[in-house]
Amino acid sequence: MRPEYDPRDDPPWAMQLVVRAEKADPPGHRAVCEAAATAVVRLLTDPRAADPGGEWHGAVLEWESRRIRKVTRRARGVRWPEAGALPGVTVEHAGAQVRVFPPAPVADVPPALAKLQVAGLDLADEGAAPPPEPPYAVIAINPDVTMTTGKAAAQCGHAAQLLLRGGRCKDVAAWLDGGARVHLATDVPWKRCVKEAAVAVRDGGFTEVPPGTMTAIAWIVRK
Repeated sequence: MRPEYDPRDDPPWAMQLVVRAEKADPPGHRAVCEAAATAVVRLLTDPRAADPGGEWHGAVLEWESRRIRKVTRRARGVRWPEAGALPGVTVEHAGAQVRVFPPAPVADVPPALAKLQVAGLDLADEGAAPPPEPPYAVIAINPDVTMTTGKAAAQCGHAAQLLLRGGRCKDVAAWLDGGARVHLATDVPWKRCVKEAAVAVRDGGFTEVPPGTMTAIAWIVRK
């Protein structure tokens, strides 16, 4: 872990995630977390981010040299298409819509995103769902840590990103070929899975949880 202050984080950068959360028909907690994780991976593997010379490539490299902060915001009504007009990647999944944007300094967030609310996105848990057909990534949230949906979505994004960057090459390639699908597991034996997981997320402690808290783990199921 890096120290609480690191000169490489000055100025701080973040990836913005926007969740569509209409009052009349909001998405479920699990669907948002799964969509957020997939959206992060799809942006990072988009040619605009992954290819040298791509318009997002330099920003992603700069951000990944720092803490990989993510900020989850919510949008409803006209705010959602306003956010959608900005460059980014949208994932629709199980009734959830999440759009992620190329990372940037937190002081340079576009006005259409800056005015969207950050705190308080806490959606109803729609319950467990069966996993998709392999290959897919499993993400498990620490059952001993209480987080809002916005915080959990960011942690799932972290887990998916760490899996993309640090997972076994064959597993990651199969996962990406399958569409980078994600399953949020809620009934796994946490302590055993921590030992067996491919990656673990330890939070920087900027919101909701103390620094160093293990918030999520992830691994890939190929068959």
